[in-house]
Amino acid sequence: MNRLFLATAGLLLLAAACKPPKMDTYEKNLEIPGHEWTYDYKPSFEVKIQPEDTAYLYNIYVNVRHTDAYPYSNIWLVVGTQTPGDSTVKEQRVELPLAETSGKWAGSGLDDIYEHRVFIQQRAILNKPGIYKFTFEQNMRQNPLPHVMNVGLRIEKAGTRQ
Repeated sequence: MNRLFLATAGLLLLAAACKPPKMDTYEKNLEIPGHEWTYDYKPSFEVKIQPEDTAYLYNIYVNVRHTDAYPYSNIWLVVGTQTPGDSTVKEQRVELPLAETSGKWAGSGLDDIYEHRVFIQQRAILNKPGIYKFTFEQNMRQNPLPHVMNVGLRIEKAGTRQ
């Protein structure tokens, strides 16, 4: 009886280990070379959505990390999104507010470094399984854009689709 239990438990563990993990949260941040973001540096992020993950809604954020010397209260980005099996990239220009109207940085800070997590899409539907590719291009007038240390993507589950 004990051997049968162990064999069954072992098979269940093996079966569970073979399933691809569900995506609850994806987060990746990339360093901006020299902390000066040029037009030609376009960080990209690939997110794998499993078939069972298409039943959920997702909140999508851009992470930005900069020094106190960053000269603007916002940053404009062109966000490119390529869905699985699609050769075209959908681009959208978005503004990321980084400071309050008083001039105080809106993100969390430690010494002279500030981090922001800014919504770019709430309750997004990722309805195709496969690899989604997101690309960020700085779209400010200044090139290179100084004092930007990192940029990143965060995607987290926001509930089930109805």
